[in-house]
Amino acid sequence: MSWKNPVLISIGEPPVATAIDSVQAASWAMIEDWPLDEGPALDRALLVCASVADGKRKPEDARTAFVAAAAEAGILVRS
Repeated sequence: MSWKNPVLISIGEPPVATAIDSVQAASWAMIEDWPLDEGPALDRALLVCASVADGKRKPEDARTAFVAAAAEAGILVRS
């Protein structure tokens, strides 16, 4: 489930600009590479991504939640 507009984040060691353009890519980034282990926006974004996968939410809802989680983690470059 791709997004119309990718979200650019800076992630990894050393930080690398990475374009996230789908719910699946966002989920993997938050699970595998996220600099925070927990946070309210991160928890919400993971739940929204799961809801999209279950067909209960729209992909753009996941994008909005992912942007908030990236801002919370201090890795948002451009949304």
